Amino acid sequence: MNIQWYPGHMTKTRRMIGENLKYVDLVAEVVDARIPISSRNPDIDELVGSKPRIIILNRADQADPAMNRVWGDWFRAQGFAVLETDAKTGRGVKDFPNAARLALREKLEAWKAKGQVGRPIRAMIVGVPNVGKSTFINQVARRKSAKAGDRPGVTRGKQWVAVDAGMDLLDTPGILWPKFEDQSIGLNLAFTGAVKDEIMDVETLACHFMDLLNRRYPAALARYKLEADPAAQGWELLERAARKRGFLISGGEADTERMAKILLDEYRGSKLGRFTLETPEDLERSDDEGTGEN
Repeated sequence: MNIQWYPGHMTKTRRMIGENLKYVDLVAEVVDARIPISSRNPDIDELVGSKPRIIILNRADQADPAMNRVWGDWFRAQGFAVLETDAKTGRGVKDFPNAARLALREKLEAWKAKGQVGRPIRAMIVGVPNVGKSTFINQVARRKSAKAGDRPGVTRGKQWVAVDAGMDLLDTPGILWPKFEDQSIGLNLAFTGAVKDEIMDVETLACHFMDLLNRRYPAALARYKLEADPAAQGWELLERAARKRGFLISGGEADTERMAKILLDEYRGSKLGRFTLETPEDLERSDDEGTGEN
């Protein structure tokens, strides 16, 4: 699956982020807690530089709780503040202003020393499409001031949102990178819906997802009356699941296309359980492969 997706508005977003950094004190990067690395754009580190940063592990309610802690520790070790949220219900979002002030405590003290008391904190919200940025902003501001949607690319232009007298947020459109060098990153984004299904082969995607479940979360296969089978490939499991559900087409052939759509819909609808699809060890393995180390 060679996924390449870089619409023109994302090129503009990259430029917009760079141009507006001088107006903000803090960058809050919203990532999907289920895929904390795959849902980060590597361009962001270069664009933001040394600007104070908070990593918002959004959709933490859909991720493996133990892995939320692992990833939180990993990001803190990189020098970022971390906040777990579920923007859909608002869980954890109310802690954002305090987390921002904590991350900026030195700057706030400097402002106070200069007599700049009451100056609002300005935070830029960034992230790839469909990680919940607009919903997060709506929850922080307690009103629907930023357009939110379930499909990628809803936010098209710059939006300033006043949270209260002490904080302003700058919303930005989602930004992906020109191509995914690591196929697993493209797959993870596709699994969670950050890449539109319309540009994907859904059956192939579902086969990869079945393979992942078989390796990491085999208990989830029970929903399809399957057991873990280390020898089985993803397409075999998808076919077995289709037959278990009675999804057949003419000639008694398994309707794997229908099963594929249901599998992905049920995963995205949190019907399979709480899964985190990547670990820090995956990142280390990827780095080793890139340097030729064994």
